[in-house]
Amino acid sequence: MNIDELKQILDIIREHGIGEFELEREDVKLRIRKNGVLTSEVMTQMPAGSVQPAAPPPPASGAPARPVAAAAPATDAADEGVELAIVKSPIVGTFYRAPEPGARAFVEVGTMVRKGQVLCIIEAMKLMNEINSEYDGEVAAAYVENGLAVQYGERLFAIKRK
Repeated sequence: MNIDELKQILDIIREHGIGEFELEREDVKLRIRKNGVLTSEVMTQMPAGSVQPAAPPPPASGAPARPVAAAAPATDAADEGVELAIVKSPIVGTFYRAPEPGARAFVEVGTMVRKGQVLCIIEAMKLMNEINSEYDGEVAAAYVENGLAVQYGERLFAIKRK
């Protein structure tokens, strides 16, 4: 499966408002689910080097892409004058708030965090990627529910910077 075929499939799904789609071939398994935001997960079993890596998909909002765990300043109407940093997903994957099922979440709304502290994990292609805070401050909002798929550039947390 090449990138053009994948784009055609995504266009058809968007055009017809399909909520969930799954395709299996001998070399590719593709599953796409829509939970408010279109998400996709591609798992390939092709030999290394047979697929050219593609650029990450653009954020669903159409805003410019941000680097890993990037933060953009924002303001919260309830807290005039308080600057918020928005932590965004650096990859497509599955969002987890805790290190394992049943464990306490890394952070909750109201938790004070330090630069470098783990905020969550995003699983991508069976790899667990820790997402760290780039700021000292207080977690003001958590935008994603545990276990849901996230897109590249999707908002994860808002942090009230110190």
